[in-house]
Amino acid sequence: MSSQLKEPFLHLAHVNVARGENVVLYDVNLSVNAGEHIAILGPNGCGKSTLIKTITCECYPIAEEGTRVSIFGRDRWDLTELKKRLGVVSAELPGKPTLTTSGRDAVITGFFSASTLWPNLTVTDEMRDRADEVLKLIDAESLRDKLVGHMSAGQQRRIMIGRALVASSQMLLLDEPSNALDISAQRELRSLLRKLAQQGTGIILITHQVSDIIPEIDRILMMKDGRIVGDGPRSELFTAARLSDLFRTEVHLVEKEGYYHSW
Repeated sequence: MSSQLKEPFLHLAHVNVARGENVVLYDVNLSVNAGEHIAILGPNGCGKSTLIKTITCECYPIAEEGTRVSIFGRDRWDLTELKKRLGVVSAELPGKPTLTTSGRDAVITGFFSASTLWPNLTVTDEMRDRADEVLKLIDAESLRDKLVGHMSAGQQRRIMIGRALVASSQMLLLDEPSNALDISAQRELRSLLRKLAQQGTGIILITHQVSDIIPEIDRILMMKDGRIVGDGPRSELFTAARLSDLFRTEVHLVEKEGYYHSW
C-alpha cells in the first residue's frame, strides 16, 4: 500500500513550543501517516522529547497565525481518547505503584492510563482477553502473573510496550527505549520492535543511539537545536558526514544486516 493511501496520523505546521520561558522547538513542519516507521535522531537536548510531548498533547504550541496540530485528522482531543489510539512508552522504568502489579494487570492499566488497577476501575472480561492477546504478541506470557518489581529492566520494558499497545496498536511512540537495558535486553527489544513493525504497527522511535534503529525504520528525522534539520530515507541521511554534523563530533559508520553502528 502506498503512503498516499494510508490514514494520516499527524500533521504539524509552523509549530513553536516553549518550556517555561525558553522556546525549545522552532517552526516544526511534519506529516506522518499511520503505519509509518520513523526514527527521530539527535543529540541530548535537541528537542526530541518535547516533540513527542507535543504529539501527545502534553505540550502545546505557541498560538500563532499559521500554526496547526492535527492528530488522526482532528485538531482537538480528549487525552483519554487519544491514548486509546496512540501508545507511548517513556524512557523511565515503571513507578512504585506499577512495581507491585502483575504483568497482566500492568498491561490492563493501559486501558485506563493508570499506574496500577486502582479499586475504582472496572475491568471487563474483554479487557482481560485483550491483555492476554497482547502478552502473546509481545512474547511475555511467562510474565503474566509475575510482579513488575520482580522483573528485569528488559522484561519491564516489554510489559510497558504491551501496556501501550493494549487499547490500540495503531501507532507506538518510544522515547529512548533502550535506556537502562543491558546488551541482551537491547537485542530482545529490537527483535520485538521488528515483529511489531512487520505486523503493521506504526513506530516512532526517539533515540540518540544509531544502533537502536531497526531495519524496518526507513524514514529518519534529524533534530538539532530545536529544529528538524533532516527528513528523508535512511539510505540518504545515514552518512558519516551527516551524523558528524548532527552530533558535532567525528562519527564513523558501518552497516551490517540492516543495522547501523557508529563510533
